Amino acid sequence: MACGPGDGEKGQGMGARSGRTARRSRPAGDGGTPVAGTRVAGLRAPVVDGPWIVMGKDLRFTVFARSDRGLLRWTQRAAAGLEWAGPDVFEAPRLSHLTVVQGADGFVRFIGRRVSAEGHATGVVHAAQYQTGRPVTEWKPVGNPHKDAASARRIGVPAAAVSGSGSVHVFVANAGGGVSMRNEDAKGAWGPWRDLQGSDAYDGAVAVAAASGRVEYLAPGDGVAMRWQQEKPDGGLGRCPDLQIAVNPGSASGLETAPDRFTYYWSDAATGGLFAHRPGAWAVPLGGGPAEGRIAALRAWLDGYDCTVLAHRTPEGEIMLAACGTENEGGGIWWSRTAERSARPPALACDAEGRVVMALFGEDGALRIARQLPEPGLAMAPSARV
Repeated sequence: MACGPGDGEKGQGMGARSGRTARRSRPAGDGGTPVAGTRVAGLRAPVVDGPWIVMGKDLRFTVFARSDRGLLRWTQRAAAGLEWAGPDVFEAPRLSHLTVVQGADGFVRFIGRRVSAEGHATGVVHAAQYQTGRPVTEWKPVGNPHKDAASARRIGVPAAAVSGSGSVHVFVANAGGGVSMRNEDAKGAWGPWRDLQGSDAYDGAVAVAAASGRVEYLAPGDGVAMRWQQEKPDGGLGRCPDLQIAVNPGSASGLETAPDRFTYYWSDAATGGLFAHRPGAWAVPLGGGPAEGRIAALRAWLDGYDCTVLAHRTPEGEIMLAACGTENEGGGIWWSRTAERSARPPALACDAEGRVVMALFGEDGALRIARQLPEPGLAMAPSARV
């Protein structure tokens, strides 16, 4: 492909590299009164799970994180621009984990596991942002698949996906080791909890929705990965044959790489090495490991080619970046050290002009944004602090 390899680990295929000079964005400053919440500075922000940098219908980005103060939000001032407002802080119940998911309607949903003062799980809650920069709704209960307190406190970390009709699907590992799911229809009515069966399901699963609206769910288990899928949008979730792969819990990401076909990327539970897999095919080793945390995956056009961009954080805090032709992982991937360091795994997105954008939280807890340079291949400018 037209994009050549940069300095990185040995491999083949499309390269990614880090730029050495870049214009930095200026601090967002006050930027007016936030719609809701309180503006703060200097908060150390743990990244939420899911696509925590999202684009609204107005083509502006929003970044979400959480702290003991609540939900944090940074808002891009203009599409493809360098200026940001925030962070705004929105009150949230006591949460151990928070997942962000966005539907085709552009609505952003927040799914959290609520805990007691002692740290025991009490149930799942949700809220939403319906428009860029607008208030976050009040938090409402999704509930718990268990009625008795002893079992209820053992539910896992929720994962979520939104179907094409706007139905929010929430998945949790239940106290019996299986998976339970509850979904909200487009009118806001929640159905009953459904037991999807399974065994020895771990936390750190991934739920995805295809452009068709069909939902899939992949849960790491004991030496296998369990998968459920809908045969049609808003249909029932059926169990698929287990995948004989050892997924490091919390590492897997799913990317629609062809119509109604997902490629899953994960790190190996034993070695931390990276792999790719499409159901019905063999797992492909990607090199570039070991990786820590969720792998970021994105489809983007590079030099006129349909490509997949991957990023991950090493155990030492370095950010690694790679690209290859979509569904051509077997042709080899060249990983680049980006010179970026992060406290948590990065996130990837394409901006309003089609450029690759990488969001990360530096070791000082500050939000930083790196943008693709106007050069051949995948050359990234150094990140700028927001």
